[in-house]
Amino acid sequence: MTSLPQPPTTPTDPHSHTGHDHASHGHATGASPGGHSHGHSHGHGPAAPVSKHLRKVIAAVLIPFAAAVFVGMAVLWPGGAPAHERTGVGFDRQTQQGTVVALAKVDCKSVNASQVPPTGDTSTPEGREAQAAQTGECKKATVEVASGPDKGRAFFEIVQPGAPRQLEKGQEVVVAYAPDAPRDLQYSVVDVNRKLPLALLAGIFALAVVVVGRMRGVFALVALVVSFAILTLFILPAILQGSNPLLVAVIGASAIMLIALYMCHGLTARTSVAVLGTLVSLLLIGLLGSLFIDWAFLSGNTDDNTGLIHGLYPHIDMSGLLLAGVIIGSLGVLDDVTVTQTSAVWELHQADPAMGPRGLYRAAIRIGRDHIASVVNTLVLAYAGAALPLLLLFSIANSSMGSVANSELVAEEIVRTLVGSIGLVASVPVTTALAALVVSADRTGPSAAATVPQPARGGRGRRRKR
Repeated sequence: MTSLPQPPTTPTDPHSHTGHDHASHGHATGASPGGHSHGHSHGHGPAAPVSKHLRKVIAAVLIPFAAAVFVGMAVLWPGGAPAHERTGVGFDRQTQQGTVVALAKVDCKSVNASQVPPTGDTSTPEGREAQAAQTGECKKATVEVASGPDKGRAFFEIVQPGAPRQLEKGQEVVVAYAPDAPRDLQYSVVDVNRKLPLALLAGIFALAVVVVGRMRGVFALVALVVSFAILTLFILPAILQGSNPLLVAVIGASAIMLIALYMCHGLTARTSVAVLGTLVSLLLIGLLGSLFIDWAFLSGNTDDNTGLIHGLYPHIDMSGLLLAGVIIGSLGVLDDVTVTQTSAVWELHQADPAMGPRGLYRAAIRIGRDHIASVVNTLVLAYAGAALPLLLLFSIANSSMGSVANSELVAEEIVRTLVGSIGLVASVPVTTALAALVVSADRTGPSAAATVPQPARGGRGRRRKR
């Protein structure tokens, strides 16, 4: 094992600022050639410059790809979601803001809160609910409409004692408006207004990102806003307009990837390699997802929300929409893995410029194995947490694991999780190999002099052992 030299200088490139790079502050947060430690580096500072020839090769690959992505966006740009007549079902309702101005306790029987007479049999959930609604104490809320043409209009809302959503005086609520209903029944409370706590939480998140990440945090927040803009202004409306969901998802996800990675990590060869690794992994996820969604006969229409979408827009390919969700959902974790692996290879090369592509790959792949072990577990647990109420229902029904996994609701999550995880696992060797080849090939370019270790200033440099 050779001792690690101090990070080399690059006299051939006067515009290089490697003194501010992550590696120039010592390699405690980098990785040794043995790869036994890493700092989960995401490129803290500008990467060492690469040769002009190598920049041209990378640009020759990425510029046509980026041009194709943005031309595709221009061609498929929807210009907004298509108009439709509201059904008054689920999210497809007219809503306004409201405020609970008064709250009074009343006998449930006097307001006829229950349409089901008590059966006397309290051994069933229906019987217990009916009896509680007839004999319990209800709340009569006076709600005032706070927005829209009927602002100031008041209506009454009866809240049963066992209702999951209880109202309080002064509480802001969301009210649904049904214009075809009788006047006394046109408005009803459908949800609680949560805008203030959500906005406060978003502000705390943004502040934490900026305080810790500084300018990189600012760029990350800007990239996040751009990602949501592409999702809401391009991907969703284009799918509603009838464009192929898979094509829209690939183009939209590629645009998000290009903007987010280059904005957060700079226009460097290091970032370009991460982009290439992410692209290859996304293509693999798309191919595997398409194969197994078709093979498992997953329709993508499994709950009330997807059923409503299919009812309003029957031309939408719901299985294609499912595949689009798999691709977009995998993108965020893929970015993290590919950037980390590329940065690890660059840091290893700066720590020991004499390492060849094979040595760089072997050292960096050990870092990648640790990363993959945690990322795959995170992805699986994230999907399991999202589907936890559904899994509880199966547990209550005493269903076997086989029947649970075979149901379409759970099978969708299994395919989504495993296809995404395969793409993540594949991204590690692909990105590591690309980065090792690129950074090693650069040694033969004009900046080859940079690979010769230079003694550190102040006479504290150590000679390499031969």
